[in-house]
Amino acid sequence: MVIKTGTVDDVPAVLAMLDGAVRWLVDNGREDQWGTAPMSAEQRNLDRTTTWARAGELYLAWNDADPVGALAVGDAPAHIPPAAEPELYINLLITDRAHAGLGIGARMLRHAREIATERGLGLLRVDCYAGNDGALVRYYEQQGFTATATFTVEVPKGPWTGQVLEQRLG
Repeated sequence: MVIKTGTVDDVPAVLAMLDGAVRWLVDNGREDQWGTAPMSAEQRNLDRTTTWARAGELYLAWNDADPVGALAVGDAPAHIPPAAEPELYINLLITDRAHAGLGIGARMLRHAREIATERGLGLLRVDCYAGNDGALVRYYEQQGFTATATFTVEVPKGPWTGQVLEQRLG
């Protein structure tokens, strides 16, 4: 597996991974996380992913010619409590469901740490859905992150509770 900076040409592959994740979440009774509609059906997801690609903030993991994971890093979204120091924020981490369980997410998180370190940053943060059984929060904790603040944003079907996690980089 190699990780390369993504381009606008990679946006459809990222949206396909997101759509696959939505299908998996729905199939597993976790539609509260992202809903039931394909992510590619919402213009804001296309716009956001394109913005990341144009800014050089999108990275894809490749297994030969197949994209198997995506990572977007940069500034924290406006709804996230601000950090007290400079940071690198993980805005997207997704693995193609056909390749789940192979350590792709962990490898992408290592890449985010490397980027932060290269930029002289000592703080890496991410947020995730805090609902259901907390499995996603536990995943990040297993990857070395510590849960900090929770937050709630209003979405069309009601409040969505998220968890911010951080990792100090040495």
